[in-house]
Amino acid sequence: MNYAIIAAGEGSRLAQEGVERPKPLVELNGTPMIKRLIDIMLDCNAESLSIIVNEQMTEVRRYIESLTLPVPLYLTVKSTPSSMHSFWEVSRKFPATGKFVLTTVDTIFHEKDFRQYVNAFEHDDSADGYMAVTSFIDDEKPLYIDVDNDMFITAFRDNPWDGVKYISGGIYGLTAPALDILDDCMKRGVSRMRNYQRALVEGGLRLKAYPFSKIVDVDHAGDIATAERFIAEGNA
Repeated sequence: MNYAIIAAGEGSRLAQEGVERPKPLVELNGTPMIKRLIDIMLDCNAESLSIIVNEQMTEVRRYIESLTLPVPLYLTVKSTPSSMHSFWEVSRKFPATGKFVLTTVDTIFHEKDFRQYVNAFEHDDSADGYMAVTSFIDDEKPLYIDVDNDMFITAFRDNPWDGVKYISGGIYGLTAPALDILDDCMKRGVSRMRNYQRALVEGGLRLKAYPFSKIVDVDHAGDIATAERFIAEGNA
């Protein structure tokens, strides 16, 4: 499996709340956020890792460049206007065929859930993508997901409705056809991952929703302790 990590956000809210380290290097139970993700991906049959950081993150860039990994590591240093643009940058390193999984550096999940998700995606040829979803809403602006009886995604919505079960978990398992739609979105001036995801459905791709027990984000200083407790629960 080829993996990508978007670590290009500024982490401005953390800085405003007194967290001095750049977000990817914020430690969770003694391990930098980005190192935890890398280790999990390596344990899940990584063939390559692609990471993007912004141009101001010199400390993060140096940290990543100092790592010695058993698989190819492609580092892109570029400031982008949105996570969709960051995705386009890292996708330049993906092979023309095969599957890949993308997430952002502050998406926190249990390793067991992630391993099961990757395994299911690897062995399912009926879907063009596997999108992580959760019923635990811990996002300031969640992206709500509508599914059919077979858990294939029918719509991505900004607002909830009666009976809504899932929101996006921010982990995207995709295949080569999704990159063609990404290229088209770039040409049309589309921005934001949620609009790209809508384009995937509009383009006829079969995306399966894969439920995680819980996924949390680290956006504020208080989220750090919450994430550490959550990780510890998964390791128990």
